[in-house]
Order: sequence, then C-alpha cells, then structure tokens
Amino acid sequence: MKEYVQLLKPEMNELFTHLHQNPELSWKEYKTTEHLKSFLEEKGFQVQTFADCPGLVAEVGEGSPCVALRADMDALWQEVDGKFQAIHSCGHDAHMTMGMGAILLLQKIGFPANGKLKFIFQPAEEKGTGALKMIDLGVVDDVDYLYSVHLRPIQELHNGYASAAIYHGAARFLTGEIIGEDAHGARPHLGQNAIEIGASLIHEINNIHLDPMVPHSAKMTKFHAGSDSGNIIPGKAAFSLDLRAQTNEVINELTEKILNITESLAKLYGVTITLETGANVAAAHVNLEAVSFMEKAITEVLGEEHLTPPIISSGGEDFHFYTLKKPHIKATMLGLGCDLQPGLHHPKMTFNIEAIYAGMEILAKTLILTLEENRENRMEESR
Repeated sequence: MKEYVQLLKPEMNELFTHLHQNPELSWKEYKTTEHLKSFLEEKGFQVQTFADCPGLVAEVGEGSPCVALRADMDALWQEVDGKFQAIHSCGHDAHMTMGMGAILLLQKIGFPANGKLKFIFQPAEEKGTGALKMIDLGVVDDVDYLYSVHLRPIQELHNGYASAAIYHGAARFLTGEIIGEDAHGARPHLGQNAIEIGASLIHEINNIHLDPMVPHSAKMTKFHAGSDSGNIIPGKAAFSLDLRAQTNEVINELTEKILNITESLAKLYGVTITLETGANVAAAHVNLEAVSFMEKAITEVLGEEHLTPPIISSGGEDFHFYTLKKPHIKATMLGLGCDLQPGLHHPKMTFNIEAIYAGMEILAKTLILTLEENRENRMEESR
C-alpha cells in the first residue's frame, strides 16, 4: 500500500492546498462540497448530495457490514493578523484530504468484495450540529462501524505517533442576556448595573461544586455591556458561557446548576436573564472492537512502538452524536500525531503535512481490517 501512497502524494498535496486556501464556515461549505463531488465523480464514484445542506456521501459495494469513514468540512472564523476571516485552524482540511486519500488508496488496491464502504463528508462540526443533520437524513442508518480522524496538538502526540481512540468530553455553549434598565451614573438606584450582575454570575459559577473525579469546567467567554457614554450605567448585557465535562451526565448537572444560578440572580437584582444553548456536543462513546481494528492498522503502518494509549481530551467533537443517537454503531476516532503547534484553533496553527499520508494509510487499513475480520468471523460461524 505504501507505494500507492507515494503515487498519490502529488494529487493529495494539490487537494489539501485547495481546501486549505478555500475555507468555508459551518453550513456554508457549498463550494467545498462541489469540489469534493467533482473530484470523486472524476474518479468514477457515485456521489449523493443534499437539497437543504452542504455535505456529501459516496458508497462502494453492498451488503453487510457497512463500514463508514467520516471527515468534517467546516472552517473557523478568526482574527488573523488583524483581519477576521475563515481559516482551517482545526485541521478539517487535512481530515478531508485523508478521507479522500483513503478512498483512492482502496480504489488502487481493489475494494473488498464483501460488505459496503461509505464515505461521509460532514458539514458544521464546529457548530456541533452537522452530525445530527446527517443522522436526521438517514446517512448512518445502515452503518455498523464508523471511523474518523483528528489531528492532535504536539502537547499530546508527536509526529509519527497515533492513538486508536479519543475520549472527547461533552461541551455546551450557552448565550445569554441580562435585561434591566439603564440609569444615570449619579442615580444608580433607578436602574440595574448589568456589569455588576455579570460579576456576580462569574462568582457564582466559580463556586459550583460537582464530582471532582470527573473533569469539568464552566467559564464566561464573552461579556458586552455599555456604550460610548461613560456616565450611563448599563442595564443590559450579552454574554457567552463555555461548559465542559468528561461525561454527558456531568455536563447536564453543570447546566442545571447554571440555570439555577441565573434564576436566583434574576430575582435578586430584579432583572430578566435569558439563556439559550448554541452548540452542544456529546462525550465520547468508544467501541473496543472498533478500537482493536484501528490499533492493528496503526501498528502495521507506524509500528507497535508508535501506538499510544487512548487520548482523554476536554475538547468536544460532534462525531460522538452518531453513537449517542444510534447505539448500534461501533465507532472510534484516530488521534494522529503531526507536531501540530501552537495548538488547535490557533490562527497560526501549523502541522507536519507528511502526517496526512500516514493518516490516510491507517484509515484505509482500518476499513479493510474491519471488513476482512467480519468476513472471517461469519465464515467461522457458518461452519
């Protein structure tokens, strides 16, 4: 397979460069969808797209099991050198390239005759809603095994190393408003000071106590109040909260605590405080059988000494909605070392592009191993 990896390098470099230079935000990945669709159709694949959202699916083969590979597509909106722009600072351009590379590798060596392969290019991972849309569209109804990949920062893995599972935590992003009355700076008793209420909110959030054995956090990430007039006490403010927990149960407890705090503060200060959930991603449900297939693939590609234990991360990934909503799916995510620094979501993020080629080979081998071992197991059962 390695000789085919070398043959595909120039084409994969070109694809990665295009995706990297043409990032699109969540739910706006239409040009990315069209580019990937054209790329696959030129290779002879049938591609399914959707009328009401970006994203695409390609299938090869038929029957059972159905083994799928998912790659996320969207970019982030960040300030880069003083200018806000879309940017692939989470590595989704690399994920798409690895997914496409795995397809082409399998095409060159010959697709397995048993079972079905499905390749899912999913929009809006950063919003935490893309996987849910794919589920609603029925994309994974027939999927038995599901794999994905995520580049890992250098603090977790160095280039040349990989893990067969990432235990992401749950993440929930809340937006809120404090709605009170403005007041003259000389007459504070005639209104409410939204800045002081915000300070109280931060203080109470910092006093939340949950099971210390389960990593969790809650912090305010945005607070806007006031105007250019420095003699007006602002009665209104807008804020954002970032919630993290290693389990779905604790993220729900954390959310409930914050709801209770905002209700109490609203009564205390005589204001209205609203809260809405923006993005929301589930904690990982990792299947050990799927992990075993990926471990074998990593060992074959990188060597046993470069296989690392599962990664536990407080970061969130909407990939885990697939197993939460469809418990029959056996899934895991490849954690790929690539000397990524300074970190994910950093506007100056860089990584060793050579890791893409190891990643696409690991993913291709994982798909093959899953199909082959399922075939062998069925043959043994039929004897």
